[in-house]
Amino acid sequence: MRKNFKRFLAMALTGAMTLSLAACGSKDEGKKEEKKDEEFTLTLDQIKLGEDHTNVKADLKFLTHKTDRVDNKFQEYIKEFQKLYPNVNIEYEGITDYANDITTRLTTGDWGDICMVPTTVDKDELENYFVSFGDKSQLGSVYDARFLNNFAYSDKVYGMPSMVNVQGIVYNKKVFDEAGVTTLPKTPDEFLEALKKIKDNTKVAAPLYTNFAADWTMNAWDAYIAGNATGDADFMHEGLTKGKNPFSDRGDQTGPYAVYNTLYEAVKRGLTEEDPTTTDWEGSKGMINRGEIGCMVLGSWSIPQMKESGDNPDDIAYMPFPITVNGKQYAAAGPDYCYGINVNSSNDQKTAAMCYIKWLIEKSDFAEFEGGITAVSGAKLPDALSSFESIDLVVDNAAPAGEETLFNDVNNDSELGINASGAIPKEVLEAATKGDKTMKDMVKEWNEKWTTAQEKHDIKHE
Repeated sequence: MRKNFKRFLAMALTGAMTLSLAACGSKDEGKKEEKKDEEFTLTLDQIKLGEDHTNVKADLKFLTHKTDRVDNKFQEYIKEFQKLYPNVNIEYEGITDYANDITTRLTTGDWGDICMVPTTVDKDELENYFVSFGDKSQLGSVYDARFLNNFAYSDKVYGMPSMVNVQGIVYNKKVFDEAGVTTLPKTPDEFLEALKKIKDNTKVAAPLYTNFAADWTMNAWDAYIAGNATGDADFMHEGLTKGKNPFSDRGDQTGPYAVYNTLYEAVKRGLTEEDPTTTDWEGSKGMINRGEIGCMVLGSWSIPQMKESGDNPDDIAYMPFPITVNGKQYAAAGPDYCYGINVNSSNDQKTAAMCYIKWLIEKSDFAEFEGGITAVSGAKLPDALSSFESIDLVVDNAAPAGEETLFNDVNNDSELGINASGAIPKEVLEAATKGDKTMKDMVKEWNEKWTTAQEKHDIKHE
C-alpha cells in the first residue's frame, strides 16, 4: 500500500503542477513556461561565486526543517550572501513536522523555490519536481561523488547535500566517567555493560534515552544497519535489497540484527527511560547536557543541539556505534537533507537559488556548525568528530543503472519502512517493553515480509 501511495502522490504532484501552470494563464502561456524551463541549462559547477550572475534579481522562498535557525543563523547567511548578490532576497519558512508537511506542500507545485528534498519522491520522478544541478560525473569533480547518490537519476543530480552526517552515538562524557566507563564500547555487549554501569553507579534518569514518543527519532536506528554494522559499502543494495534473509542473526554481533537487538536488550534490561511513551524530545536535549541522560542514538547533526541546550557543552561528545567487524569499527556517512530547487520557479529564481545553494555548501559554516561534514571533496572531520579519526567512514554505493528504485520498491512493499517510518525500531521497543515477542519472532516476520517483497520484484534466491 505504501508504494501505491507514493505512486498516487507522484500523480498528485504532477497534476498539481499542471494545474498550477494552467491557473497562471492560457494554454499558450503554459507552453511558453515549459519551453522556458527546458532552456534552463545552468549547473552548479559552472558558477563562480561573486563573479557570475551578481546582477540577478529574485525573491526566494526557502522551506526548511531547521526551525531553530530561521531567525538567527540563517539571517546571518542571508546578509553575507547579499554582499555578493545584493538583489536576491531570501525568506525562510521553518516547518516543525517537516517530513510529513513537505510532502503535502509539494502537491501544490507552488510551495516556494528551495526546499529540503523529501524521501517520498522516487528517483525516477525527481525531474518532475526539481531542477537538475548538473551531471553527477561533472559535479563529482568539485563535490564528493559518494554523497551525490541520494537524489541522482540517469547521471543527473536533483538534490545537493546540505551536510553529511556521520552515524554514531551522542553521549555525556561526565556521566560515562562517573559510571566507571573508561573505554568507549566497541561491541553491543560492551555497550550494554556500559549502560548497566551507568544505571548502577549514577543517578541518571536513563542510561540510554530512546525518545520513543517523538516517533521520528526511532527511525535513526535504521541508519546503522548497513555501513556501521557491516563495513560494506555494497550492503544496502547487495546484502539488504537483494540479500537472502538479511535480518537474521549472524552470530558475531554484526549486521542489522546486532543493531536492533542492542535496542531490544537495552529496553528489556531496564537500561532506558521508565516509560517510553512519555519521552520529551525538546526536554531530552537539556537532560543530556545536565547529565540526566547517558546517551542517545542519533546522527552527528544532534551534537550542536545537545551542546547548546545547557551550561555544559564540553560534556557532550560523540562516539562510534558499538559494532566491530573483523576487528575494526566503521561508521556510516551520508547526506542529511538535500537542497532542491522548484522546477516551476522562474529562470531568475532558479539562477539565484543555484548561487545561494552553492554558497551555502562551499562558503558557509553550516555543515560544521550542525555537526556534520561538507560535501565538498577533501573535507576534513570537524573537532566534534575527533573520536572518528581512526574509524573508516562507509558511504553506500549507488545502485546500478536500472535498479535505482529497487530498494524503495522492496522496502515499500515489505511495509517495514526502513529509513522511512521507523517501523522496525518501534516494534522492537514495544516488544521488549511488553515482552510479547522475542527477537527471533520478529526476525522471522521481517525476513518473510522482505522475501515476499523481493519476489514481487523478481529477486529470487536459490
